[in-house]
Amino acid sequence: MPKKKNQNNDSVAKNAKEELKWETARELGLDDDLQAGGDELSVREAGKIGGNMVKKLVAKGEEALVEENEEE
Repeated sequence: MPKKKNQNNDSVAKNAKEELKWETARELGLDDDLQAGGDELSVREAGKIGGNMVKKLVAKGEEALVEENEEE
């Protein structure tokens, strides 16, 4: 049974990353190119999306650490 739980967590994480990718692409005005299958994106544009996703993930991680420390 633990395997199902891990698969569910993986699925949730995958969906969250996909949502983050689209949110970031929209913010950068690149969602139209991404919607076309990503073939329209230049390497630079794809890098912008990925880089901004990483910035957001780091910020969320920092927020979680602050909240965790406040609870202690």
